Amino acid sequence: MESNGYYPLFETRRAKGRAIYRLFAASVLVGVCLIWVYRVSHIPRNGRWGWIGLLGAELWFGFYWILTQAQRWNRVYRHTFKDRLSQRYGKDMPGVDIFVCTADPVLEPPLMVINTVLSVMAYDYPSEKLSVYLSDDGGSDLTYYALLEASQFAKHWLPYCKKFRVETTSPAAYFISRDAPLDANQAKELVIIKKLYAEMENRIENAAKIGRIPEEVRLKHKQFSQWDSYSSRRDHDTILQILIDGRDPNATDEDGFVLPSLVYLAREKRPQHHHNFKAGAMNALIRVSSKISNGPIILNVDCDMYSNNSHSVRDALCFLMDEEKGHEIAFVQFPQNFENITKNEIYSSSMRVIGEVEFHGMDGYGGPPYVGSGCFHRRDTLCGRKFSKGYKGDWSTSANERLREESVHELEEKLKGLASLQMGLLYGCPVEDVITGLSIQRRGWKSVYFNPSRKAFLGVVPATLPEVLVQHKRWSEGDLQILLSKYSPAWFQHGKISLGLRMGYCVYCLWAPNSLAVLYYSVIPSLYLLKGIPLFPQISSPWFLPFAYVIIVIHIYGLLEFLWSGGTILGWWNDQRMWFYKRTSSYLFAVMDTILKSLGVTDSAFIISAKVADQDVSQRYEKDIMEFGISSPMITILSTVALLNLFCLVGVVKEAFLGEGIMGVYKTVTLQSVLCGLLVLINLPLYHALFLRKDKGKIPSSLAVKSIAFALFACISFTLFY
Repeated sequence: MESNGYYPLFETRRAKGRAIYRLFAASVLVGVCLIWVYRVSHIPRNGRWGWIGLLGAELWFGFYWILTQAQRWNRVYRHTFKDRLSQRYGKDMPGVDIFVCTADPVLEPPLMVINTVLSVMAYDYPSEKLSVYLSDDGGSDLTYYALLEASQFAKHWLPYCKKFRVETTSPAAYFISRDAPLDANQAKELVIIKKLYAEMENRIENAAKIGRIPEEVRLKHKQFSQWDSYSSRRDHDTILQILIDGRDPNATDEDGFVLPSLVYLAREKRPQHHHNFKAGAMNALIRVSSKISNGPIILNVDCDMYSNNSHSVRDALCFLMDEEKGHEIAFVQFPQNFENITKNEIYSSSMRVIGEVEFHGMDGYGGPPYVGSGCFHRRDTLCGRKFSKGYKGDWSTSANERLREESVHELEEKLKGLASLQMGLLYGCPVEDVITGLSIQRRGWKSVYFNPSRKAFLGVVPATLPEVLVQHKRWSEGDLQILLSKYSPAWFQHGKISLGLRMGYCVYCLWAPNSLAVLYYSVIPSLYLLKGIPLFPQISSPWFLPFAYVIIVIHIYGLLEFLWSGGTILGWWNDQRMWFYKRTSSYLFAVMDTILKSLGVTDSAFIISAKVADQDVSQRYEKDIMEFGISSPMITILSTVALLNLFCLVGVVKEAFLGEGIMGVYKTVTLQSVLCGLLVLINLPLYHALFLRKDKGKIPSSLAVKSIAFALFACISFTLFY
């Protein structure tokens, strides 16, 4: 309670142990500086250029580590008071427009899409205040058919969720969840609702299997005539359909309560025009929804990110509607969590340290970035409004009143033209969400990161290494483009956002350049081992201590941070492997593609990750077995670097036993040998995929031969010509 008697709708708590962490960080900084001093003051004659290269890499690592402190120095945690929100506003809650985006009916199956739609329709929130919009950039009549089926199933599913206070409101996820034992009444109704879902599922899957809508369905629902002029997913008119009209008093569920509005949109596409991927889809939804429901609050979720917490809307409104601080907040970002993460996270796809630590740190300096899903926006800030101290949110939903007299058909025809105008999210960047959030913050707004104990949204992650690497290439490439754009947090945001927030953004914007230092550090010291040239201090030297201290304590802290975030020891080890793989493949190609794009050689492309995997792939993924499977330049680089380190380690072992002896190697190249050995250990799954595996997830033989040739060529060339 505030001194003036005001009860806030949320509170902010600073992380405990900040003083201890800051002492730890200061000690690491001292160690880093001593390493720099050693490099500058001990440049040798033999191995000079390799030494200078390591100095450059270590200067980069130290600088980058300093940037990461902005994400840990001032962490904050939020808590909401939803009971106060209900008492204060009662039925005067604002309208909420929910945008669900899908783009490909094969990679994003319609059944998965409608489970997400049904989950957000079932929020614990006045249903007449909810409007759900599905943007289908695939323009698929199969997706529309699935949504049509879902609109009927919702009449049964929503009352069931309300009656039994269901939290996992995606039917597919709920039916396999392990909730508390059911009473007899609920068990009886569960059998009925499961049967209805199974019947709907069969109809949708049968249509998907034959690749067309049953003729009797087409004849019954004239809306399918909108596909009569359809040429392809990249060439068609706007297709707009209001399946449930929230203004219609007859649009009710089986208990007589009003259903949320439900709208399908496939925006106009033409081959000669760039459609700007997800940003274009979102902007089309912003325009169309402004004339149908015009909710002051917009939530957007990816089609694979279903609601797992029925109170998320109320949580977000506690921030946006707080009378003292709410007027400063433009958006509330929830973390992205995933349901198909294995225990030890073979691909480190949970990004748990980002969600549990780093975003809380950015929240302490003005707010996290907008990451494209699970985010509640003020409509007007998303559309370009600048912050002003006298601003107060307008929670009225005027569009419903203004258009109440128009029929559904009149609305649909009137709004189709709006799907081709531009507003809202920014274009021209693979991570249009991040750059949009940054542009909102530079206009004076703050954002909030809210990470409730019950996860608000659950999605799926890719089940193969190539898909993960491609996904991270897109992210890191987009972040690097932000760094080089007029929205760059490094040099164009001075005075507009705080220094801590600028540093936090730069951590992600510099993901891609990280590849150069990491690749150098993982190749050059190992090659110098072949010539017995030391690039690190001997173990007997006092200069060995800062290297040992920094390396050991940073990794111990990283392990503790990962375990504190809910991970396992093996999960942390897998995280280290993926840290290395992403920086020597995804991020390297992101740098190359950014350079080529700046020269006009290539253009940005949006690649959709597959949301389903075949049975063999899924089984290997569940067993934490890495899936390589295809020949690609990124896998070639990983294999070549792994084999190069293996050959170098074999050379060191040979020298230890046949040359100057184990003690000689121990005294001169201890750290180099340990570094090479760790790189070999971290690559064990890759060696297994190269030489031992027989399943389809192994590395193709042609790529293995190519990588062996590249690695041998590098080792022999260095030995002969250095």
